[in-house]
Amino acid sequence: METIIQTTNLTKSYGRNRGIENVNITVNKGDIFGFLGPNGAGKSTTIRTLLDFIRPSSGSATIFGLDCQKDAVAIKKRIGYVPGDVNLYGFMTGEKFLAYFGRVRGKYDAVTAKKYADRFDIHLDRKLKEYSRGNRQKVALIQAFINDPELIIMDEPTSGLDPLMQQVVMDVLMEEAAGGKTIFMSSHVLSEVEKACNRVAIIKEGGIVAQEKVEDLQKKSGRIIEVKFNEPIEPAIFNIEGISNVAKHNGTIHMTVSGKIGGVLKEIASHDVADITVHKMSLEDIFMQYYSGGK
Repeated sequence: METIIQTTNLTKSYGRNRGIENVNITVNKGDIFGFLGPNGAGKSTTIRTLLDFIRPSSGSATIFGLDCQKDAVAIKKRIGYVPGDVNLYGFMTGEKFLAYFGRVRGKYDAVTAKKYADRFDIHLDRKLKEYSRGNRQKVALIQAFINDPELIIMDEPTSGLDPLMQQVVMDVLMEEAAGGKTIFMSSHVLSEVEKACNRVAIIKEGGIVAQEKVEDLQKKSGRIIEVKFNEPIEPAIFNIEGISNVAKHNGTIHMTVSGKIGGVLKEIASHDVADITVHKMSLEDIFMQYYSGGK
């Protein structure tokens, strides 16, 4: 498996303010890699360090096996980038903006630009200052794709887009990855990450707390049981090994099962059950476990 992004103990200190500390991530060719964490967790700092916009305090990072500092120019010729704070040249039309950035990077293909514009349902003949926030985001996405990059780094790529267009963008990302491109994306929208990404890393307070295939993370994290009884039941009866996050809400007891399920089902069956649901943990469930102090 070819490694595209590799960081080793990557650290950026801002003094009293939190940066990132000993971040170790590996992104392989063809991955759609989700980088998850709330604002201030270190996602943008990591991305900016990878792109050599800021320099690390210690540690190292490579892209395509090239050093992110020493070989920054060579790396940038092979990647596309969508920043988290899109700021475009308002006096240009969408088409002129894309042509300008295409020429800066060495080539511009108007046919390819139109293909993506059609896919994202945007007309490129208007000035950027006249676009809505969502349409400016679409232009930023197109500029990241049109030069056929090997790697696309995206910081909140669907920011400002409606749910239907978010799905279109995820479809495009999956098609690009199937064609051999690698995607590294941070996102707050965990449902879209779960649909599109094959691997994720969760960053908390500047450090990586999980990094796995999505399906492996779900298997390891367990299942959620929601059960409603026809008799008064206190959550304390489920103080059983392998059971956590037991809570009662509107008469329904919720719990996370990370061990064998037989013991808890036996306890449930010994009472008068009105309804029960068992389902695997979503990526959002897992994320909340890490951020609610459960891990």
